[in-house]
Amino acid sequence: MNDGTTDDAAELPVEGARESAREAATRASYDAIAETYTDWIAAELTAKPHDRAVLAAFSELVLSTGKPKALEIGCGPGRITAFLAALGLAPSGLDLSPAMIALASRLYPNLDFTTGSMTALPYEDNSFSGLVAWYSIIHVPDASLDTVFSEAARVLRPGGWFQLAFQLGDRIDHQSEAAGFDVDLDFHRRSIDQVLTFLHKHGFAPATRLEREPDLAGQFPERTRQGYLLVRLEATTTTTTAPGERATAEQ
Repeated sequence: MNDGTTDDAAELPVEGARESAREAATRASYDAIAETYTDWIAAELTAKPHDRAVLAAFSELVLSTGKPKALEIGCGPGRITAFLAALGLAPSGLDLSPAMIALASRLYPNLDFTTGSMTALPYEDNSFSGLVAWYSIIHVPDASLDTVFSEAARVLRPGGWFQLAFQLGDRIDHQSEAAGFDVDLDFHRRSIDQVLTFLHKHGFAPATRLEREPDLAGQFPERTRQGYLLVRLEATTTTTTAPGERATAEQ
């Protein structure tokens, strides 16, 4: 991945260079906080019954396809990937941060984890029956969402399921410090309708949408409302076969 400091980055269009720099900043930030974040978030799922219910319903739908292979994009230290495995799926995890992937591989050695970008998934077309983006598109700028969802449509099988979770809102928050570490993170708060507008263009149809009020108490307090969106890839869609290429595929 280009970190925005090489000659190749200098030759990119201005928008491309800016996106590359933002992705590099996100990766460096999570590399810096990987150990602390992993320790802090480890028990979060046990405190979130709605989250567990959403993931259980998603897993049941993917299992009903008869092909349990799934991918979590933006998997962090692998806790959601491991939960999907416990529900009977055959999941893999991908994350931008090498430090996060190293931790995930150490914590869950029986699962497959890969370092990579959501904008260029290192998988063949029609590889998975289910995809999960669990609070990972929150770091993706609007200008890159089409690429992310195009790649999601490419690697998902026809009729496959895509579960997303994200904070609701209509703003971009910036964070420069986390747990005593210097970070450079943008948090994109969006409505479910905004995310659906992007997804529709890549052949995804809504199945379930859920909005939850913030949990203000407990070990993992929230300041924003939470959104959960389940979509399904329609049988025929226009997508890309590789980053930077366009093609119409009958799936």
